[in-house]
Amino acid sequence: MYPILTIVVPVGGHMEPNVGGLDRTARIIVGPIVAIIGILILIGEVALNPIVGGGLLVVGAVLLATGLTRRCLLNRAFGVNTASKR
Repeated sequence: MYPILTIVVPVGGHMEPNVGGLDRTARIIVGPIVAIIGILILIGEVALNPIVGGGLLVVGAVLLATGLTRRCLLNRAFGVNTASKR
């Protein structure tokens, strides 16, 4: 079986920042909100399936992490770069 999408990270694991501007700001704001909603679902405060809560928690954490680190593997895979070149 062949992978549909292959992401190659340079030797040493260094990856250039590819998240910036409004994209970064949105990830840093929306990520924790989505994660908190996921937590509320998981603890039973919102009546939805716990699987949905777990998924939202993971998505929110990933959004926050990619916003803070300014690096996103999906952006890299699709050739998207919202970081400004200085």
